[in-house]
Amino acid sequence: MSAQLLICVVNEPSKVEEILEAFLDIGVTGATIIDTYGMGGILASDIPIFAGFRQLLSGSGSNNKTIFSVIDSEETLQATVQAIEQVCGNLDDPSTGIVFTIPVSFVKGLRPEIS
Repeated sequence: MSAQLLICVVNEPSKVEEILEAFLDIGVTGATIIDTYGMGGILASDIPIFAGFRQLLSGSGSNNKTIFSVIDSEETLQATVQAIEQVCGNLDDPSTGIVFTIPVSFVKGLRPEIS
């Protein structure tokens, strides 16, 4: 497997620390976390015409955290996704979060994963 950029949007920001601890347990040594805002939260709170949809968009918190990490093995990728779901719950459930990967064609400066 070539390296993958794992992107995980966590709908409950309080769970990020536990996710990062799980990453360390499985050997993922680096990640970047940014504050992000979901479309539902922005539409419901910032755009008056959509304020009536607030109830439909419940669970779409306005504040999320997004984790970025470059993963360089299939085993680590599977363990990482499993760790995220152990902390956040089944990502197939509404308002839990989302995780996906994008192939990385070049990477330099990646710290090696801990075995």
